[in-house]
Amino acid sequence: MFGVVPKSIWQRTNPADEQNLCTWGARLLLIKDGQRLILIDTGLGDKQGENFFRHYYRHGDDTLDKSLAQQGFHRDDITDVFLTHLHFDHVGGAIVRAGEELVPAFKNATYWSNRAHWDWALNPNDREKASFLKENILPIQESGQLEFIDSIDGIAFTENIRIRFVHGHTEAMMLPEINYKGKTLLYMADLLPSVGHIPLPYVMSYDVRPLTTMDERKRYWQEALDGEYVLFLEHDPVHECCTLQMTEKGIRLRETFALADWL
Repeated sequence: MFGVVPKSIWQRTNPADEQNLCTWGARLLLIKDGQRLILIDTGLGDKQGENFFRHYYRHGDDTLDKSLAQQGFHRDDITDVFLTHLHFDHVGGAIVRAGEELVPAFKNATYWSNRAHWDWALNPNDREKASFLKENILPIQESGQLEFIDSIDGIAFTENIRIRFVHGHTEAMMLPEINYKGKTLLYMADLLPSVGHIPLPYVMSYDVRPLTTMDERKRYWQEALDGEYVLFLEHDPVHECCTLQMTEKGIRLRETFALADWL
């Protein structure tokens, strides 16, 4: 998760257990925008077999259905499923098993990806092949519920959401930039998995173009600092949101807080 950074350094912020495993979250975002109820990413899901899940040591009792119910919603209320990218921990929950069939988990929703990333996922390189599972991807297209977003940085998704594109972690990963009451919330996906990844060289080994990731992070960190963005963290096990500040060591963490406190 921290690439070439020595464990003796990164374990200060993300301590590993006796099996050298770190705890990570799968924090999704639900947005009510006019008549649309938009879910950003879908987590791991639960349709894979024990053979698959035994590598990941899932724990806790949070589920997507339970989280939706806490907000007064059901998965059938979702109108849009926005997939930042198609790695299994972001798209796994998009599909469920119905008997012997694999079907969309959100039967009334449009699923959103982009053509460049979709084609990349269907023809994976050897480095990413294990992250792009056909059972997570093909049933979306077969259902007729898939739509593509034009790969134009800053393109509007709704009146209050525009899409930013980055290419270091994987080809054409999408970051929703949300305007909320005149302030900006940027969903970081895997550009910034946790607050422990803020220093520029802390790039995951999963990234297919690590130098591109560093360039993108440098640009986005400065933009977030100048624009006073709130950054929404998908994988941080503790912190939901953060802001940045300039220090003598460069751009670093300013503060963390729950999304509800910011809203």
